[in-house]
Amino acid sequence: MTPSRRTVLGAALGAGAGAAASAAAGAPSAVAAPAAAWQLRWSPSAREVGTRAFETVEDDRAHSHPAAAPHIVAEGDSFRFALHTVDRDTSTDRQRQEVTGCRTGDTYLKWHKGQTWRVTYRMFLPSSLMATTTFTHIMQMKQPGAGSAPIVVQSLRRSGGRQTIELKVFEQDVLVGRTDLEPLHDRWTDVDFRITIGDASSGSVRWILRSGGTTVVDTTTSGVDTFLADRVRPKWGIYRSLGDTSGSIRDTYMLLTGMRAYQGV
Repeated sequence: MTPSRRTVLGAALGAGAGAAASAAAGAPSAVAAPAAAWQLRWSPSAREVGTRAFETVEDDRAHSHPAAAPHIVAEGDSFRFALHTVDRDTSTDRQRQEVTGCRTGDTYLKWHKGQTWRVTYRMFLPSSLMATTTFTHIMQMKQPGAGSAPIVVQSLRRSGGRQTIELKVFEQDVLVGRTDLEPLHDRWTDVDFRITIGDASSGSVRWILRSGGTTVVDTTTSGVDTFLADRVRPKWGIYRSLGDTSGSIRDTYMLLTGMRAYQGV
């Protein structure tokens, strides 16, 4: 019998033991988590620590567009991710400008099976950052290491001709939620994402989007697999396929601010 990807991964680990800028400057902080249930573990200041807030920075790792480097920068109190039509990843059918993990000083947070984590932040999506017919991920939960598929993805995807933003449990192809993207363009949106890390059917996720004081999405999916092996690590940025057929590949960017990570207690 052919071993599953999870078995292979586990064995391997065992063996190895302008307007936007002004808006950003005035952006209010992200949604707070109640202290009774959550312990604040990560709250970086873009202005003070820059991209040292993250475990790793994947900025044009194929060196495809050095003239525009760096593509990922701190801009005031926000992190800015710029993506151009000429940018290419090491696999040239896609583009990637992303950061991973939550660094605190000389170490970083490690999210393990059985734990519950919550990240909150504000994102600014310009109208040039469009949904595509293939994949455009703007947040992922992954196992660290090369070659592992995402666990959860927040994506900009065309559905029935509409531009949407959605959250999926990737390997099981479980749609957690979806809503129209265009009303969220050119304004700040609060993101509140929670994950209980569990094998087989013991995981769960909750996804909340708020915009202009209105809750746009608040949905929970349980009984899903949210663990591969080792640990779970968040990623943010723009990871986009060039296979889009809707003409939506443009020079663009994304802003994130007020980033926080809480551990359930």
